[in-house]
Parts: sequence; structure tokens; C-alpha cells
Amino acid sequence: MSDLPPPPPPNGRPAWDAGSTPPPGYLAAAGWNTGATHPNGTTVLVLGILGLAVCGILGPVAWVMGNTAVREMEAHPGVVYSNRGNIVAGRICGIIATCVMALGLVVLAIAIVAAVASS
Repeated sequence: MSDLPPPPPPNGRPAWDAGSTPPPGYLAAAGWNTGATHPNGTTVLVLGILGLAVCGILGPVAWVMGNTAVREMEAHPGVVYSNRGNIVAGRICGIIATCVMALGLVVLAIAIVAAVASS
């Protein structure tokens, strides 16, 4: 081995900071509570997916529940939630399902107005 020091990390940051996971125990040693899960994480995700695929009325429910869960997580900044991605994904699916449902209602209203006007 040579006596040269290892090359500096990219941008002066540790290698794990470039998008990968920090070393095991790093967050806990830094005082972060790790491994916490939000109790509504799976529920929001399932409601968002069902709102997109099956029943559009579940979209606004997923959206509201996702917003509430995100607010609750942001109220505890020292806690790293392991299911935050599920909540964000369910919330986004809820937003999309709500928009699709609203668009469908607008198209339905236009069709009804056109049918009434033509008779």
C-alpha cells in the first residue's frame, strides 16, 4: 500500500451523502430516532392506489390523510420515518385521482348540458 491519503470525497462530502444510505448506526449516534413508522403510511398508499384504479372518491381521502400524516411527521423533526415514501406516494396518487375524478365530472356536466340543449 502507498503512503498517499485516500482521495477526497466528491464535493467534500462523505461518500454516503451522494444519495446512498448513511453507515449503520450513524443517524442513531447523531441523536436521530430511526426506524419509526407512521401508523397511516400503508393506509394512505392503499387508498391512493385504489383511488386511481378502482374508486375515484378515495382519491381525496388519500390526499387529506397524506397531508395530515406529512404535517404530523414534520412536527417531529428529530424522527426519521421509514415509511415517508409510502405516504408521499399515496398522497400523490390521491391528488392525481382527485384531478381525474374532477375532470370526469366536468366532462359529465358538459355531456348533460349538450344533451339537454339538443333536445
